[in-house]
Amino acid sequence: MRLHLLKSKIHNAIVTSGDLEYEGSITIDSQLLELADMLPNEKVLCVNNNNGERFETYIIKGKAGSREIQLNGAAARCALPGDEIIIMTFAEIEAEKAKDFKPMILIVDHQNNPKRRHLVGEEDTPLPH
Repeated sequence: MRLHLLKSKIHNAIVTSGDLEYEGSITIDSQLLELADMLPNEKVLCVNNNNGERFETYIIKGKAGSREIQLNGAAARCALPGDEIIIMTFAEIEAEKAKDFKPMILIVDHQNNPKRRHLVGEEDTPLPH
């Protein structure tokens, strides 16, 4: 049996912009992607902490250091610039391995600077801005 588990999460990200005319997706600073163990084109579930809305889309790699979290296409209607969101990826993992699997959590500040990260159940690693 395979289980669908949280693989990684960017917590408290602030939406920086939106582009309704784009075909769809979420653009994320490539440094944040690397720290959060996320990949371009990976499917994400996003939760808007301001209105409770949940939506799925896929990742586009943004410019390193830009701290960009841009919603594109229809997703741009789900959160406004300034809204706080949680961005999550998931993985299918064999039940035997799932017991020991630990997702990566990246916490960012309100400018989307990485503050700290950790595997679930382990200590935080503070990160320089």
